[in-house]
Amino acid sequence: MKTKSLQAPDARRRSLLASGVASAASGLVSLSASAQPTAAPPATAGELPPVALKVNGRTHALRLDTRTTLLDALREHLQLTGSKKGCDHGQCGACTVLVNGRRINSCLSLAAMHDGDEITTIEGLGTPDKLHPMQAAFVKHDGFQCGYCTPGQICSAVGTLQEIKAGIPSHVSIDVTAIQKATPEEIRERMSGNLCRCGAYANMLEAIQEVAGGKA
Repeated sequence: MKTKSLQAPDARRRSLLASGVASAASGLVSLSASAQPTAAPPATAGELPPVALKVNGRTHALRLDTRTTLLDALREHLQLTGSKKGCDHGQCGACTVLVNGRRINSCLSLAAMHDGDEITTIEGLGTPDKLHPMQAAFVKHDGFQCGYCTPGQICSAVGTLQEIKAGIPSHVSIDVTAIQKATPEEIRERMSGNLCRCGAYANMLEAIQEVAGGKA
């Protein structure tokens, strides 16, 4: 009888411990399962068909996110880092490039909008051995200091003279129907969207006037 009385509580303890361990294990499993991260939802931004960007005379077929700006396509996908990302809000002009002969802020324009367009960056204007006249004039007149904004300044200056040559007036044009001239006032107004923290504006003006034929 003593044996039975000693064994019965022991059996009950084993049974109780077993059930407790089972409950704890099931709780841990459920806790572990609930702690696992859920699968990420599929991306909402679709991938575009290849976008054909003709940059500096060479066509590139790029698969881009719909939100990719022209600036990021140039810098991140084509490694054309001459165009700078300054403010990324279209306020400093460091990202200026030429599209079909017109200057734009590439940070504000989606790459998908320029399928088949002719795009010219600072790398396409000239080479170290054969500088574009505007590049050579900037060097001659020391139209830059730190150089960060210089690619955008030069592209904008080229676009400015093209606008004047095409007869496109500005806010300071006295007669919008007359042939426009590269006066200091016209150049300053048209270049006002390109900022230079070094303050080399006077030298830039001389460089642009020289290329325009207004000042040697």
